[in-house]
Amino acid sequence: MATAFQWVRSLIFMIVIYVWMLILGIVFAPFALFNKRGALRACKTYARTTLWLARWMVGIRSEVRGTVPVDEVVIGAKHQSFLDIIIIFDAIPHGKFIMKRELLWTPVIGMYARRLGCIPVDRGKKGAAVAKMVKDVAKEFTEPGQLVIYPQGTRVAPGVQKPYKVGTAVLYEGLGFPCVPVATNAGVFWPRTGVLRKPGLAIVDFLDPIEPGVARNSFLGRLEDVIETRSDALMKEVGFDPDGVH
Repeated sequence: MATAFQWVRSLIFMIVIYVWMLILGIVFAPFALFNKRGALRACKTYARTTLWLARWMVGIRSEVRGTVPVDEVVIGAKHQSFLDIIIIFDAIPHGKFIMKRELLWTPVIGMYARRLGCIPVDRGKKGAAVAKMVKDVAKEFTEPGQLVIYPQGTRVAPGVQKPYKVGTAVLYEGLGFPCVPVATNAGVFWPRTGVLRKPGLAIVDFLDPIEPGVARNSFLGRLEDVIETRSDALMKEVGFDPDGVH
């Protein structure tokens, strides 16, 4: 009975946050089209209100740990659900995301992603996509910001193993910025699929930066180790055993 009630709450919550996205997108559109600050303010407003609604409607609290970067950095983040995107974006001053190209054609999200300076990637073209991504990132970084990339390339369910791709290392080398690894347990409460949202504490942890100059293979190995180790610890902290999924 309790699960059925939580499912209904979750469904109402999902409807509310997507309707709210549409409303905010329309209200802020005149400002966002002519001023990037308007787009940033709209997205920040959406992130903060969604986190508040998650706590109030489905019992998901959120917490940010570690030192949040405010300078130009590459953020290599564990990606388990839409929730970790929201928490990270709310925490950093000016987030720009590496995102799949298809999202550019979605209502509201596409327009605001362009205005924020997000970088679309055609995941089907692999090597060519990485080369174009580097070129596009260099163009966008005429304005300061924190570039968020998901080293595994997609959302990965808690406890599931998926290899880390070379794109993060290429950006790290090409831009010459520190890379801040980010761990999370958000997928335990807000899964990548389905409607049910589970109450609990969703955590995003900004870890110690990897300074420029580390060789590519060493960098990728270090990035994967610190993100996966810390994410596993965060999941165990809230009672989820990632080892039981492997």
